[in-house]
Amino acid sequence: MAEAVAQVARKARDAVDNESDTLDLANCLLNSFPEGLCHLMRTVAEKICIVILANNALKSLTRKFITTFTQLRELNLEGNYFRHLPEDIVTLEHLTNINLARNKFKEFPDQLTHLQSLETINLEANEIVELPIEKLILMPSLKHLNLKGNPINKDNLVLPSPVIKFELIISEDQEQTDATVHL
Repeated sequence: MAEAVAQVARKARDAVDNESDTLDLANCLLNSFPEGLCHLMRTVAEKICIVILANNALKSLTRKFITTFTQLRELNLEGNYFRHLPEDIVTLEHLTNINLARNKFKEFPDQLTHLQSLETINLEANEIVELPIEKLILMPSLKHLNLKGNPINKDNLVLPSPVIKFELIISEDQEQTDATVHL
């Protein structure tokens, strides 16, 4: 465990010292985002556009995390234990890409439909059955929605065509083409 703490400290210090736009804490055995890190990162937080927290044991993000990293464009939370996103995530107005693959979502995170800049959503390998299609089609920037490996109920999936203007990937065996809905 001490080694994991040292790894987090080293990666955070490197991001601060190099004034990096990326904070990569993937594979650091985190079960929560260290609040002290928000304090450490305060001098460079506005420059951080990419946060990678993949392959940890996270279940949630705190308000402090969201209010610290307000300029996020990419957030990678793949391979954690998220079931829900905090309501505050809607304040990340610059977010264009979110990776929530291999988590524990049973429902589509409705907060994402309020992020007007969001272009790519990866929810591959979760447990999502239903989609808020009516809300998704109103997302002006959405280009890609990956739901492979989810038990999507295709019988209840009403797709108003030609209104769908993003790539919706649901099954493993489909070809990918732009502006097409894949079932």
